[in-house]
Amino acid sequence: MKHWFITTDGSLKERWKKAFPELVASKPDVFIGKAQPNDVVWLSTTVEGWAELISAAAAQDAIVVVLSYSPNDHEALRSLDLGARGYVHTLAAPEVLKQVALVVTNQGVWVGQELLAKVLGGSFKALQQRGEGDRVLHGEHLACLTERERGVALAVARGATNKEVARQLDITERTVKAHLSAIFKKLAVRDRLQLILKLAPIAERAKE
Repeated sequence: MKHWFITTDGSLKERWKKAFPELVASKPDVFIGKAQPNDVVWLSTTVEGWAELISAAAAQDAIVVVLSYSPNDHEALRSLDLGARGYVHTLAAPEVLKQVALVVTNQGVWVGQELLAKVLGGSFKALQQRGEGDRVLHGEHLACLTERERGVALAVARGATNKEVARQLDITERTVKAHLSAIFKKLAVRDRLQLILKLAPIAERAKE
């Protein structure tokens, strides 16, 4: 699996090289036809015709992550609609880029926290229509978690960041990450968005 970084002139940022030392730099007219299935294509919105390139890369079964200097909900949703699996700030830290890569290469979707919170709000309204039968099912999901894991899972399902969860539960961010790893495994989900969709009705009820 290769990491392709597509920019107008093929130039790279140090943070990208720090995250993925073996990355491949490319101009937009070069990588088409060369990217292989499951390669990760990091596409800058500064590239002319970047939206069309998403479809071209996705057609090659590559995984597309869009890089934007000015992230916004409209652009993020457009990117996902065109087939991208991730949307992140161009100047994100190397650790964040690695996290994005981990999520999208495991069939997850990465979006910013604000958009995630809005998706969460919409999920609450839609999922609450499913009725009491689903509430019982979601209760069974929580039953397999420890008390602390349930607290972390519900906080994340309400849109809290790791830092916010740590503050709410008086634990460290490292502990939150450890709990999330266990939660993802027990509930058979790959990322925060899938966790939200699975637990949204219960998380909403817990707020009442």
